[in-house]
Amino acid sequence: MRFSLRSVFTAIALSCSVPAVASAQVVTDASQIQPGYYRVEPQHTQVSFTVLHFGFSVFEGLFSGASGVLRLDPRQPEASSLSVSVPVSSVLTTNSKLMEELKGSEWLAAGQFPKAEFVSVSVKQTGPNDALVSGNLTLHGITHPETLRVHFLGAGVNMLDKKYTVGFDATATIRRSDFGVRMFIPYVSDEVELRIAAAFERQDVAVPAGSDDR
Repeated sequence: MRFSLRSVFTAIALSCSVPAVASAQVVTDASQIQPGYYRVEPQHTQVSFTVLHFGFSVFEGLFSGASGVLRLDPRQPEASSLSVSVPVSSVLTTNSKLMEELKGSEWLAAGQFPKAEFVSVSVKQTGPNDALVSGNLTLHGITHPETLRVHFLGAGVNMLDKKYTVGFDATATIRRSDFGVRMFIPYVSDEVELRIAAAFERQDVAVPAGSDDR
């Protein structure tokens, strides 16, 4: 009996226990998002950061364990709002010694300032699936205005937990010196590039403003 590569790949696909997600199940037009109140889905939300390290390398790390609330109105995007926080002690890099240093008093002082928080003050739609979300970022005990460039990725029922979920990709550039974190500037860049992978699950009841309980 002779087998072709095509027949082998077909057999593998048919035997897969996880069904493929049909594209029709996820909408990619932001105007079709279900309005309402959402909570951060922390398992698939993370904040990554990038700095230039001594001019030799672009070094990356991330934060996880976010919580927060999103009020979303696709018909009136400017009426939407966001309040989110992330534990500073969740900082993760490939260097365990560096992770402990970043939590310490010379850097993020996680013991004294355990959370970084962002609270929106305005939302400006810039395209069908894009917006600028301006707000106040509190980090290291200092609050400073910052703006997120947000792109809507998709919305639909998550096939694993059956919850209606929306997902966004957001970026921002901040200066850590604005928040009193000046260690090793300029050898480690003052500018920090942030990228946020954000997932939110729709709630059946309204979530109080400022609530980030999970």
